[in-house]
Amino acid sequence: MKRPALDAEVLALDCEAETARIGEFFLQTLRGLNKRGVVLGLSGGVDSSVCAALAVRALGPQRVFGLLMPERDSSQASASLGAQVAQQLGIEHAVEDIAPALDAIGCYRWRDEAVRSVLPDYTPEWKIKLAISGGLAGGINHFKLIAQAPDGVLSETRLPLRAYLQIVAATNHKQRLRKTLEYFHADRLNYAVIGTPNRLEYDQGFFVKNGDGSADLKPIAHLYKTQVYALARHLGLPEAVCNAAPTTDTYSLPQGQDEFYFALPWHQMDLALWARNHDYTADELAQALGTTPQVAASVLADIDAKRRTTRYLHARPALVEPVFLGDDA
Repeated sequence: MKRPALDAEVLALDCEAETARIGEFFLQTLRGLNKRGVVLGLSGGVDSSVCAALAVRALGPQRVFGLLMPERDSSQASASLGAQVAQQLGIEHAVEDIAPALDAIGCYRWRDEAVRSVLPDYTPEWKIKLAISGGLAGGINHFKLIAQAPDGVLSETRLPLRAYLQIVAATNHKQRLRKTLEYFHADRLNYAVIGTPNRLEYDQGFFVKNGDGSADLKPIAHLYKTQVYALARHLGLPEAVCNAAPTTDTYSLPQGQDEFYFALPWHQMDLALWARNHDYTADELAQALGTTPQVAASVLADIDAKRRTTRYLHARPALVEPVFLGDDA
């Protein structure tokens, strides 16, 4: 049987059929969990917005609760878009500023200490982000600190492993604290918590263990980012959401997901991941992406490497021996 051409058409989606399928998934899952509705964090991004819209389609707006959880480094546009989505969908929602709690547990202090270890002049008035580098050039991936001084001057510094790990560990507090609040409201309402990763993020480990990786159901983890954007338009979400570029919204400087983690922009990474999942060669991927076979091979190798190194994020707690929890467990 002839394989399909490797182009955007392989990611085409019957949006109405998929909406119905996910709606049934919501109903069956909540029935099995004995929960009345769902809670989710609204970041203003396409993933959480689509999850909210799908939940409303399946359950009705009265059984969906949204949380907007800004902090010091969040984009104001994210909170504005999240509120716009909640209002359009007609769901109850609340704003929880998590900055004071993050400050109290040392998120900003630990991050700033690590930044100053490589940039002694750094103060909280600077703006920063992390960027990945090296992999597509055939080398080993490493991270750079990109900093903007109060006078606007930008600098780049390669991060040693210890500083990188401390910055990431500190900023992971943000995702973990948000999930704590989601589960508070879920317990209060007897609701289940939605996780919002798309397939690219879920497959490649782009989430925080016991942070945004924690959830009772993940309704779009099987969908490529391209397909999530298609659903956003099908569900009539605001144009600003449908056209928003994926960001981490974690650091004070604007940061795209491809800049921080993925080898390529999301639409190309979708095609690369689909190619990897369907055993297309580096030569075939190179032709589809308009790049060289060497770069395509590096992208495929990076997909495999991320799967290996982030397997821990998907793992259940290790037990000495299996514990019987009953036939329905």
